[in-house]
Amino acid sequence: MNPGELKALRRELKCTAKELGRSLGLEQSMVLAWERGELFPTKAVIAEMELLRKQGPSAIARVSKAKDDPLRVLADEDFQLLLRKLLAHKPLRDAASSLAQAYSDPFDTEGGS
Repeated sequence: MNPGELKALRRELKCTAKELGRSLGLEQSMVLAWERGELFPTKAVIAEMELLRKQGPSAIARVSKAKDDPLRVLADEDFQLLLRKLLAHKPLRDAASSLAQAYSDPFDTEGGS
């Protein structure tokens, strides 16, 4: 499968390189290297891609952007309710603070996720 055929496959499946890679259990960088002609997929991977082609766009593991959008989270009614409860009840804030210690800060560039 040559770079042009790979790009055509992605268009046909309506997916990004990241989504195709995820569907194949590979990294996005591998798919991009194939498309640049730097590397070539193995016969086994080509067979998997042909299977995806037969199954169509619904077979692709989509990368959700909506859940990561902070503005969507802020607009979510459940989040608004939780925020009101946190503001109104100190014991709930204390419990949430204690629970949150087990999670990394998504804005901490040194700690990661």
